[in-house]
Amino acid sequence: NSNMAHLTENPADKERFICIYPVYINSKKTLAEGRRIPSEKAVENPSCSEIRDVLTAAGLNVLVENKMHPREWNRDVQFRGRVRVQLKQTDGSFCLDKFSSRKDVMFYVAEMIPKLKTRTQKSGGGDINSQQGEGGKKSRKKKK
Repeated sequence: NSNMAHLTENPADKERFICIYPVYINSKKTLAEGRRIPSEKAVENPSCSEIRDVLTAAGLNVLVENKMHPREWNRDVQFRGRVRVQLKQTDGSFCLDKFSSRKDVMFYVAEMIPKLKTRTQKSGGGDINSQQGEGGKKSRKKKK
């Protein structure tokens, strides 16, 4: 493990935060357009503010930047922005153990965005049966 001197080795430095673009978890995008997770897990047109809200609520240190994804042709404000997330603390340990990679974060966000109040109100409540409220959370951990 040679001591590579990067500009910043401190994981708590903003430069070391991972980047999440909304396009990564957008079910309306193709893989060629930048989607990073399976479309059935992805969310329809997620916004930066939704990603930020979910991750802030999860207890992560989140930063929103006004950067565009290189493949995002839509200049609309809704598609703008990039979310930076701190995964590791200064000592290299994870801020939250369940988020150890960008994929963990993407899957989590994509799972949680549909549950945001702003989303559930819009959908007109057709979704209620699939969600068992707060009590049903434990049973869903059988994916591991």
